[in-house]
Amino acid sequence: FAVASNLTVDGLTAAVTLVIAILSAEMFNQATWQRVWAAESVPAMRKGFLWGSFLVFLLMMFFGIMGMISYANDPSAFDNFEKFYYLAFFELLVPLANFWHVVVLIVVTALAASSVDSLQTAIAAVFSSDFVRISNRKGRSAQDWKVRLITRIVLILINIPAVIMSSKRYDVISLFLVADLVCATAVLPVYLGLMTKDWGFIAAPTELGAFLGIIGGIGTVLVIGALYNFTEAVNPITGETIATGPFSYFWLTNSYQCALCGVETMVTFIVTPLMAGFFCLFFSKLDVMIRGDRARQPIFKIGENDVAGQYILDSEGSSDADSQAIKDDSAGPDA
Repeated sequence: FAVASNLTVDGLTAAVTLVIAILSAEMFNQATWQRVWAAESVPAMRKGFLWGSFLVFLLMMFFGIMGMISYANDPSAFDNFEKFYYLAFFELLVPLANFWHVVVLIVVTALAASSVDSLQTAIAAVFSSDFVRISNRKGRSAQDWKVRLITRIVLILINIPAVIMSSKRYDVISLFLVADLVCATAVLPVYLGLMTKDWGFIAAPTELGAFLGIIGGIGTVLVIGALYNFTEAVNPITGETIATGPFSYFWLTNSYQCALCGVETMVTFIVTPLMAGFFCLFFSKLDVMIRGDRARQPIFKIGENDVAGQYILDSEGSSDADSQAIKDDSAGPDA
């Protein structure tokens, strides 16, 4: 147990990678944002997130300690990949009666189903709101049953490739890591859009600047892969080739120990969002210098009265009355 619980450099790099990866992905988790918008009030939202985070922390501590105990019972089997680290907790259940196996299976299924249910509901909410805006833009009043029907059809179509990928039995940790890295290329360009005023020489991001910042983030991952001479992603345990070419680096098969381990993976997750944010601000500044006020106009317009599609940059010349007038216009006659 002393070996299993010992502080190591590999564990430290994995921790840094995990924090950045999960943070990047959760900022795009619409299930989380559904809870934000459904909250009774801001204090209620903060209290809910605080207690929820605390309970999740206790749960993860429990699984972490159980994993260390499992490794301590049979370290050679884990080191030789006869047993897998990420299934360490379940190894403790093997000697127990089948009753406990069934109980754990029910609990694990419920946990997975609740997460999937939240994600499916969030995706449906995003699409349905977009369909309503598109319908209103065309001068037609959206009917609820049509919106629900179209949303459900789209949701079913989205699930088809997910089911196909699950049938291929990809390592779920690796899949999460790919998604986290993709989110890392976009998290700063998207959320720097919360800037409402220029900070000296730094211009508040424009829509085009944010888009090019995301492209810059993707390019950063490709450049890092090229610097590491990475040409194909190979499962370090099974030896199976997952992908080839420059984009194969997104699989981050840098370590044989775990998907999150390795200095290369940690550096990738540190550099990628920073470079994406830099490119976002850089191209936004160029956009404003070249296009002037037109750079502040939205390129993609979903609806005529879409609040997200209209914004004014805070400046010395804009008053609270001007900002309120724009909000009232964006809200429409039912405000």
